Amino acid sequence: MCMKQIADIAYAGARCSAAVLVLSLPACSGDWLPHVDLAPLYQPPQYVVPASWQGSSPFVEAKPSDDELRPDWWTVYHDPTLNRLIDQAMATNPELQAAAERFVQARDVMMQVRSQRIPQLGLGGRGADSRNHVDPLRSPGDLPVTGPVGAGAGLASWEPDFWSAIRNATRVEIYRAEERAADWGLARLSLQAELAADYFTLRGLDAQAAIYKQSIDLYRKSLDLVKAQFAGHIASALDVARVESLLYSTETKYAQIQGQRQVTEQAIAILVNMAPAGFTVPPVDDLRVVSFKIPQTLPSTLLERRPDIAALERQMAEANRTIGIARAAFFPDVKFAADGGIISSGFDAAKLAGAFWSYGSVVSLPVFQGGYRRAQLQKSWSAYRETEDRYRSTVLNAFREVENGLSLTNRLTVAADRQDAAVGATQKAQNLTMELYQGGLASSLELIYAQVATLTARIDSVQIKAELLRSSTTLLRALGGGWNRKQLPTDEQIQPFGTFQYADLDKPPPAGGIDVNARNNRLHNDLTTYPAP
Repeated sequence: MCMKQIADIAYAGARCSAAVLVLSLPACSGDWLPHVDLAPLYQPPQYVVPASWQGSSPFVEAKPSDDELRPDWWTVYHDPTLNRLIDQAMATNPELQAAAERFVQARDVMMQVRSQRIPQLGLGGRGADSRNHVDPLRSPGDLPVTGPVGAGAGLASWEPDFWSAIRNATRVEIYRAEERAADWGLARLSLQAELAADYFTLRGLDAQAAIYKQSIDLYRKSLDLVKAQFAGHIASALDVARVESLLYSTETKYAQIQGQRQVTEQAIAILVNMAPAGFTVPPVDDLRVVSFKIPQTLPSTLLERRPDIAALERQMAEANRTIGIARAAFFPDVKFAADGGIISSGFDAAKLAGAFWSYGSVVSLPVFQGGYRRAQLQKSWSAYRETEDRYRSTVLNAFREVENGLSLTNRLTVAADRQDAAVGATQKAQNLTMELYQGGLASSLELIYAQVATLTARIDSVQIKAELLRSSTTLLRALGGGWNRKQLPTDEQIQPFGTFQYADLDKPPPAGGIDVNARNNRLHNDLTTYPAP
């Protein structure tokens, strides 16, 4: 008998005899105790998706391939500094480590919920001053006890969980722990992509700063030339003012770029667990756009390669199990308990004044609660449908991000190529204009126009290339960045320790590649240390 059939029979049993239902069910899922799983049969939604992507990218192979991206996807840029920064961030970033701790906490919460299925044992004691005590276990009858009295007792209780409420609550926490593992994967991927994007922004600002500095040196020479011509009554004061205006405005932009670079560098410092005051990335003059190929992910396989989609799918599994918990509230709740102990007027074991014990069971079934249980069940179904809606929205957003990345990288590659041609043309025009100006055949205004056009074209070229690099990182992130659903821990790996384990509890064994610095969480408290290049 399948689980769905069992659940349907059990739920219908709310209108008939619950005892007959229990006796008619065999043990389920290898559990030695007969029980009913009231959660609906869970299957993730299956979507009809396009067979291929609409957009195209120069970074993606023309033919679709099921090959996965490399987990260290940022190495395709062949930049040792970027590689070192990302390695440092993954090892020390506090937000990423906090996400790993949330996964550990979710594993422990699962253990807390799971413990409710195991018999609970406890010990207790109390002391009092008694004038008399009736011992029902002794013959011929009452035994007077006066003076100080001590009592020791033990208690055992167990809930058989016939309707799988505890089992489903445990599965909810298992799935939530897997969701936290997917959240950690998303946090790691987001960290890598954000750091790469900030790094390319920084390198773009470096290239712009180098261009502005070159232009400032050129404009200073032009100003010296115009001043010499003005002194020789060849150029006018207007010519001098025009060149000075161009020089000073370019110096202004250079200062602004330097400020933007410092802010970007400080953002990178935080990502790699460094105080900004002790962190620096040496500038470079050129911005290189490397050529690389990445395997094109088919739309049908994208759902397995994005941690955010995996996290939403685990939420659906949690909501599905919550329905089973809400259904179980319609059935009798059964608990077994045993209690026992001794009462003594002294500490001499030979003079025990009495002993007591009891055992029994408690069965409770709410008959009328004003619609509370029905509302809870209806709410759980609605919550499940909400997760389905949010899952579909996340899938659609994933397709949009991939298409955006494909389109942007393709168009920006064309734009970068055309802008390089524009830079060549403006530089040629600037050189010719300078020769004409020196020969007295062009005005200072024409020269300034040519210089401004060259500067603008070069800056535009760098900005387009920086945007292209950032778009490529966005595309790699949208494709999952080498993550795969197989990296999630299995249900069996979620348990952080054994039921009777009382040693080595400082941290659970790693699962899903997620580990924490439990023995020395202050390992990275030195915010001034950075690996040497």
